[in-house]
Amino acid sequence: MRVLPGVVGTGRRRRLAGAVMALAAMAALAGCSRFDAALGQRQAVVSFRDGTPVPQRLTVRSTCAKVPAVTPQPLPSDLSSPYALQQLTFQINHASDAEVAQLETCLAKFPSVAGVTLQDSSDEGN
Repeated sequence: MRVLPGVVGTGRRRRLAGAVMALAAMAALAGCSRFDAALGQRQAVVSFRDGTPVPQRLTVRSTCAKVPAVTPQPLPSDLSSPYALQQLTFQINHASDAEVAQLETCLAKFPSVAGVTLQDSSDEGN
């Protein structure tokens, strides 16, 4: 009786193929979980009027970071740079709508704040 190659063979090839398929499935699932985590990212990006000094930007950052579920971006290593804190970013991933409104109210108290843009991960790249 003639046997077709690859149809009947050692179990070793089948086990190897099964292991490769299992690894591919695990890699796909790991990629999905990272993608899902990225989808939940929300932030408030604060822009300032021209000429706003860095100490005033730091005051806005520290004052408005007291809102629950609002986390300011880490400070840059070189605050003496003219581009330091050009914009402030607050992570608002877990903030409720009321907490986001509280953040916006806090930012509105500062005349140096030119605007606030609320973004989620679907806004990136637009």
